[in-house]
Amino acid sequence: MTARLLQLLLATWAMWFQGNLHAEPLKVGSKRFTESYLLGEIVSQTLAAQGVPAVHRQGLGNTAILATALQQGQIDLYPEYTGTIVRELLKRESLEDAQAPLAQINAWLKPLGLKAAIPLGFNNSYALAMREADAARRGIATISELAAKASQGTTALRPGLSHEFIARADGWPALQHAYGLTLKPGNGLDHGLAYQALAGGQVDLIDVYTTDAQLARQAVRVLRDDRRFFPRYDAVLLMRAGVDDGPLQGLTGRLSEARMIQLNAAAELEGRPFADVARGFLQSSVPTAAAAPPQGFTARLLAPDLATLLAQHLALVLGSLALAVALAVPLGIAAYRLPRLAGPLMAVVGLLQTLPSLALLAFLIALFGRIGFVPALLALFVYALLPIVRNTHAGLQGVPAALPQAALALGLTPGQTLRAIELPLALPTLMAGVKTAAVTNVGTATVAAFVGAGGLGERIVAGLAVNDTSLMLAGALPAAVLAVAVQLVFDALERRATRPHNRRDESPHPGI
Repeated sequence: MTARLLQLLLATWAMWFQGNLHAEPLKVGSKRFTESYLLGEIVSQTLAAQGVPAVHRQGLGNTAILATALQQGQIDLYPEYTGTIVRELLKRESLEDAQAPLAQINAWLKPLGLKAAIPLGFNNSYALAMREADAARRGIATISELAAKASQGTTALRPGLSHEFIARADGWPALQHAYGLTLKPGNGLDHGLAYQALAGGQVDLIDVYTTDAQLARQAVRVLRDDRRFFPRYDAVLLMRAGVDDGPLQGLTGRLSEARMIQLNAAAELEGRPFADVARGFLQSSVPTAAAAPPQGFTARLLAPDLATLLAQHLALVLGSLALAVALAVPLGIAAYRLPRLAGPLMAVVGLLQTLPSLALLAFLIALFGRIGFVPALLALFVYALLPIVRNTHAGLQGVPAALPQAALALGLTPGQTLRAIELPLALPTLMAGVKTAAVTNVGTATVAAFVGAGGLGERIVAGLAVNDTSLMLAGALPAAVLAVAVQLVFDALERRATRPHNRRDESPHPGI
């Protein structure tokens, strides 16, 4: 009887586990530019229509971050390009390898536990572009002519290249070598701002994608790649080997370059939400322009995702603050009790505070091998340490020395003196440090969106990708309101914490 009951329990558990395993949604990732957002939405909506639960983790970062997330199982698939797979992920630099068929690419990907499938039907290559008037005046139509003019010193150009293009293996360094370009790449510029900077005369040369919406709307000249440096970048879906691509076969060959440009324009130039553009493409073949008009600012600000983003933002801020208080207060006490430790300790936490946020996030991603909530939480924790450690130390130093000495003389232990006298008197200064850390982290937490941790930065990053000021403000304004709210809450907590001391000081009978 017992054995049969055990078998029944095991069978029930197995059925429950299998059901939950199948219910786990597929996680679709995307990079931080318009086309990738759109393709991610098209893929996730296609899966949902086929009865496969899916969630779109949008704007996770560049190729390296997405590939890491894929191999770590934090996402299951994302839109990628064959040229990027071959050169950036597989590190194969020959022109022959760059033109390899999909079967060969998959043979190279197999040891990594990955596969490329569902060729979407269009090629989106890198290219360089200039203002049409400048290119015509200077007689530049090819990258070779650009290189020749630059080497002669007759052409002073200010490049405005994207951060990823400057750094990646198939980007600026290799292009510079292939053509003998003597131009300096300059400071990196987000792709979403490049066309605006070019039109405004702030830069003269930008890297573009050949399906960019702006190419059909602005007077720019795409320089011909006469040495065929850039390989084909055919759009595919890169996924873990175990993912079933059957539900996505209907997307094979469905997108032409012209259609992709149209979809990009609908999102980037007409201000339509990515999800709406993707839905319009999947549900009908009518031009995207016939879809519903773009949302106003109020609708974007109060969109249904606001509650979720606020909750994610608060989880990052409060979680990192709790961790920081748990470590920083003891460190501040240690610095107070051991004066020799104070200088080195303050120097270390001060140095951590100066680390650039994105550099710290990149380091933590490499350290933990994952993107998302954990590295973002730890980065914010690091930034919260300095004000709490410093204010704890300063508050304890401000306690009159006679009080702890009197407590010790009355027989209290050092620990009792700390808890009963020193920390209560230092509490206002300590709370000010906690408040400073909390308010600062509300703003800093927006960068968590760059590594897929969510929060209000999601809107800011998405708006930056399409140069949409309204969408950026829809993320920035709630973050500012949240910072003010956090400030007010901690002001109230600080007043409450100090109220007993104020009442005692105001008593008409201080000796009682």
